[in-house]
Amino acid sequence: MELKTILENTLRKEPNFLTDKGEVKKWVVINKAQNYDETLLEILLNEPRLKALFFKEIGAATVFNLNLFTDFIEQKAFLPDSYTGFPNKIGLQIGDRFLRQRNEVALVWPYKDCVLEGGQSREEDSRKEIFFNELLAQDEITQLLEPKVITNVQYFGDTKELTPTSNLLIKGNNLLALHSLKKQFTGKVKLIYIDPPYNTGNDGFRYNDSFNHSSWLTFMKNRLEVAKTLLSDDGVLWINLDDGELHYLKILCDEIFRRENFVGSIIWEKSDSPRMDATFFSVRHDSILVYAKNMKFLEFYLEIEDEVPEHYSKTDDKGRSYYLKPLRVMGGNISESLYFPMISPDSTEVYPLENNGSKSCWRWSEKKVNGEKERIEWVNGKKGWNPYFRIYAENRRATPSETIWTHQEVGSNRTSKNEIRNLFGRDDFQTPKPEKLLQRIIQLSTQESDIVLDFHVGSGTTCAVAHKMGRQYIGIEQMDYIETVTVERLKKVIEGEQGGISKTVNWQGGGSFVYLELKKYNEAFVEKIRDAQSTEALLEVWEDMKGRSFMNYNTDLKAQEQAIAELKTHTLEIQKEKLVSILDKNQLYVSLSNMDDAQYGITEEEKAITKAFYES
Repeated sequence: MELKTILENTLRKEPNFLTDKGEVKKWVVINKAQNYDETLLEILLNEPRLKALFFKEIGAATVFNLNLFTDFIEQKAFLPDSYTGFPNKIGLQIGDRFLRQRNEVALVWPYKDCVLEGGQSREEDSRKEIFFNELLAQDEITQLLEPKVITNVQYFGDTKELTPTSNLLIKGNNLLALHSLKKQFTGKVKLIYIDPPYNTGNDGFRYNDSFNHSSWLTFMKNRLEVAKTLLSDDGVLWINLDDGELHYLKILCDEIFRRENFVGSIIWEKSDSPRMDATFFSVRHDSILVYAKNMKFLEFYLEIEDEVPEHYSKTDDKGRSYYLKPLRVMGGNISESLYFPMISPDSTEVYPLENNGSKSCWRWSEKKVNGEKERIEWVNGKKGWNPYFRIYAENRRATPSETIWTHQEVGSNRTSKNEIRNLFGRDDFQTPKPEKLLQRIIQLSTQESDIVLDFHVGSGTTCAVAHKMGRQYIGIEQMDYIETVTVERLKKVIEGEQGGISKTVNWQGGGSFVYLELKKYNEAFVEKIRDAQSTEALLEVWEDMKGRSFMNYNTDLKAQEQAIAELKTHTLEIQKEKLVSILDKNQLYVSLSNMDDAQYGITEEEKAITKAFYES
């Protein structure tokens, strides 16, 4: 017996591989093979000749030759009645494999397997103080992603304790903060919204290397991977971005979240007027990518307006509003099962009519007509009796959200700048997001008490709106303005400020949040280096570093001391860069595992609150 016959007979043993006519579904089998389906592999292994052909013994392992199997099953000689044989295919190839035959398309770039911490803490430093955004190879990482010690806890509002339902505002490196949240919040966050740096060259994401684009992708990949673990099975991710990196990010998110979990892309009209100084296009929009953790469980919460539309103009004997829709459907594909007589109030038979040679039929089958008689209403018109059916207002469906959101609906950048100006009397942010935009996202994605996370929290719009809408929230920001802007904004929310969506949701104030920080160690030295205004001040930091900091394992202190004279010949920025490069980036913040090490100087109060945080 030929091998192709043996293979065909073997595949026929599994009903899921067959059509209703009993034919082998080749592309189903190929898909199963590409995913190393256990059922397929088992039936192949149980046939000696197929095992000998498609498997190879390597030591104690049995290895499946996927390429050989798919080549064999796709050949024209196997199931020759199929049009999927190789000679009939047109498409893109990589090597000798069609693109559609590969499991996925991945976005590959330098640094992809590295981790980018992103240590910037002051927006005004984006032009020069960028050197401590350092890329670390995986084999250099030891304690980097461990949970961190908590410090400087402050309570605002009507509570003075840390609980599992506390609203949190966390200052610190957002990558490390996300990893610190894993123990308490893995699988619990319903919505993640982020407005990350767009990598435009004007947004603080400035890197002193030749791979700025690669650095940005690495930055996003590191954070999205851990963010995915925090999402609940029915959770959803929204990412606000412009066209500069949008399409690269789409491919990256396809890889992390899987393409089948892509929900859609929103066009937000961020500008309410054209830019007359534009060279080619006056850009009016941002895009918002939306991904589900698992599309099977995703649900959007669509609101139905309280006011019943005017066309629900009729009322039944129970006081329910409704309108009528013809039971007859004209033209199109006429189904014989929908063509039957109905009995009118005068006992005559009424059929779907012919109109100008076009047949019609009923919308419902005879069985459904008999089961829905209470909804059917007859109208006696010029051409006799016609059946209609009632559509009740109480059963109306909410209108799905559309993918174009105008500034009239959700606000623009001008709207949000005015919101910040009204709160603080100054323009602290150039492109904050309007509260109505976040209101719509939160309304669609969550219900009361669900957890909302924003790890590029900026001015705090996400947290402010979540607070007013009764959601639990977590905001993360490493910039220093978290203390002067974000905290102050949330304090005003608690006091009952009436900007943004306050009047829409009847916000009267109240609630609480907890502010806390990740405990710094080498990060404190980075900040001292950053703030140094002279070479002499830097050398004082160097003396402190020698006694208390953690340096890279390959740092030779004697060699560094001998290089001080040469260091003085460089500009202040280069001097700072060289000093920062010596610090061990694994030790920027104090890891939980080192909390009891006296070298780190953790206070009893910090130990107590750290324990409460991770056990809450």
